[in-house]
Amino acid sequence: MTVGLNGHGPGRVGSPWWSEALSDPWRDPDSTAVIVAKPVEPPPPAAPPEPPGPVRFTPRSVVGVCLLAGLLAGALGGAVGYAAANGREEPVVLGAQGGAAPAPRLPGTLPETVTRVLPSVGTVSASTGRVESIGSGFVISKDGYILTNDHVVPEAAQKLTLTLSDGNATPASVVGRDPESDLAVLHVDRTGLNPVFIGNSDRISVGDGVFAVGTPLALPGTVTSGIVSALDRTIEARDVGGGQRYYAAIQTDAAVNRGNSGGPLFDYAGRVVGVNSVIKSVVDNGQEAGNIGIAFAIPINQAIRIATELIQSGHARRTVVGAEVDTYDGPGGGVRITAVDSAGPAAAAGLRTGDVVVRIDSHLVEQPHDLVAMVRRYEPGRSVTLVYRRGGNTQTANVVLVADAN
Repeated sequence: MTVGLNGHGPGRVGSPWWSEALSDPWRDPDSTAVIVAKPVEPPPPAAPPEPPGPVRFTPRSVVGVCLLAGLLAGALGGAVGYAAANGREEPVVLGAQGGAAPAPRLPGTLPETVTRVLPSVGTVSASTGRVESIGSGFVISKDGYILTNDHVVPEAAQKLTLTLSDGNATPASVVGRDPESDLAVLHVDRTGLNPVFIGNSDRISVGDGVFAVGTPLALPGTVTSGIVSALDRTIEARDVGGGQRYYAAIQTDAAVNRGNSGGPLFDYAGRVVGVNSVIKSVVDNGQEAGNIGIAFAIPINQAIRIATELIQSGHARRTVVGAEVDTYDGPGGGVRITAVDSAGPAAAAGLRTGDVVVRIDSHLVEQPHDLVAMVRRYEPGRSVTLVYRRGGNTQTANVVLVADAN
């Protein structure tokens, strides 16, 4: 049997391609291949390193290392800072940008009104030589007249000074004073003054917005705001000399403290409606009083009337009803008439001793100072209605008030 080059069997014998075929497993595809490798001996383990010997530092080497470390740290910090500063393309911007422009101070707004009236209000300083006191005052005339409280300028004062918002202090003198109404007029020799606008205190109402300007606690140019919280609040106060003061006041919750006395109470149009005069406090006598949200101002109609009389004649007329009254503890309340001036307005209206007055116009009369304060509030010649009881009957009388003879 003959087999070709790619065949199997005896035909391989004698072929030049298969001369070593019988002994070469790679040339015989039918044989089993066996690879024989000599074993490799693993390398011997490396000898362990010898432990390092102790490191010895000299003082000089320690100092050198510290200096080198400090220089490297400084250089590194400077490099980082320089890179950060020069690598920033734009400056750091905090907060949101843009937005609406600030609201302008438009005429008639409260900020504009306050700015307009501040030059008309100043600090009144009084010195008796031993004691110095500070109050407030405001310009009522280009001729240099200043209105303030009587208790701001004690009679013992040897030196009076008015300092306006421009910081210029000007000597002042007393033109006239009325201790009972707690008003006084000063005068300064100065030009270019800005008098305030005078409002009408008879036309304000509870709830109207108001703001006070003055020097509370020696802080000039202080502005506080609030509302009118009551009208015709009758108050009787005793001054340090023992005299009585009567107020039929505008009550406000604008913060008023010591030093506000004599300063103006403005409406939101910038017109003066009152003179800040009295505060209420919950502390005991002799302790420092502070604002508790209740303060009182003399109505400007009454204040301007008295100021005009002080400028014209040096003294003010007191409005009277022509009767003396005392407390009454009987049913229904009121005040009892204890004496009647036979030539006075009460007698002319038919009132008698023993009558109990319970109301003047719309204002209740519960204490004698209620009647006195309300009568002082009105100008002489004003007609008022008194409601009174005589026996078991309630009657009314129209009384034309007059000025006293002093």
